[in-house]
Amino acid sequence: MKALITSGGRGTRLQPITHTQNKHLIPIANKAILHYAIDAVVEAGIRDIAIVVNADDDEVERAIGYGEAWDARIRYIPQEAPLGLAHVVKIAQDFIQDDPFLFYLGDNMVVGGVKRFVERFENGGGNCHLTLAKVKDPSRFGVPELRGKHIVSIEEKPVHPKSDYAVAGIYIYDSSIFEAVNAIRPSARGELEISDAHQYLLDNGYQVTYSEITGWWKDTGKPSDLLEANRLVLENLAPYQEGSADAQSLLAGKVTLEKGAQVINSHIRGPVIIGKNTVIKNSYIGPYTAIYHDSLIEKSEIEFSIVMERCRITDVGIRIESSILGSGVEVVRAQDKPRTHRFILGAQSHLEIV
Repeated sequence: MKALITSGGRGTRLQPITHTQNKHLIPIANKAILHYAIDAVVEAGIRDIAIVVNADDDEVERAIGYGEAWDARIRYIPQEAPLGLAHVVKIAQDFIQDDPFLFYLGDNMVVGGVKRFVERFENGGGNCHLTLAKVKDPSRFGVPELRGKHIVSIEEKPVHPKSDYAVAGIYIYDSSIFEAVNAIRPSARGELEISDAHQYLLDNGYQVTYSEITGWWKDTGKPSDLLEANRLVLENLAPYQEGSADAQSLLAGKVTLEKGAQVINSHIRGPVIIGKNTVIKNSYIGPYTAIYHDSLIEKSEIEFSIVMERCRITDVGIRIESSILGSGVEVVRAQDKPRTHRFILGAQSHLEIV
């Protein structure tokens, strides 16, 4: 079996962070989202992997490499424009050929990996195996209509969903999916919808089976999804300490200090991860916070947040909470007069002042 992983698109719902960074490389608990997808695929026994990337960007290729870190082989398939998930499958046909394959949306995260779904497909004899998850707002996703234990129809982003399930971003196919993606036509928004390909399989007598995701699953498409995924991963992360904390510091709960991290006269209440060579000084770091590499937090408080690499938070007089700070962000107290707020904000930034 092979694997096909997406890492394209523009991440518009995560702007302004994605103006300068591919959304699949945003760190969750200090590991890129895309790493979790590759980890899951390899854990399922699949080592022949293709990642679909934006044709005008080599950021993912430079960050991920060619599979050496996973004892796998990774190749890259450029997509000229975001023309839909069925189009992603279509352009991967030369790589897949006649092999069964796992199609994994690279910005999705699921607890427990995907091996159980692969085994269900291999033992079930079907043509297509989907994963379903109950969600609060199914209209954001492809939505299945169920009768008993069978899927009878699938509709993409329906105004009136026929169930409270979403088709999650983990699919397993045999080669019949290529008949489907080559037969369907673009939707009203100009994309080849994967839901239309699934409906084609249903309409033409192919066997479509499913598994329900009973743990947590996250499509990390919005800032709130990133924070929630970060919380869930940190809750399940086995802590380790390769950094240092001085005698004046208090570490409570599950706290991970990566190599070179320093905690000085500070209180950290886990679950928390502090990245390589990051310094926490005279500060409080609260639960569900991930601070990435080479950052400085001094005389400040932060909780339930994601702080990316090379950030500087100094002498901030109010606790930072439920926030995502992109690479190189500085939040500092002004030293001169008059005391005013000074901002340099990119397009589509969101700022709350108290």
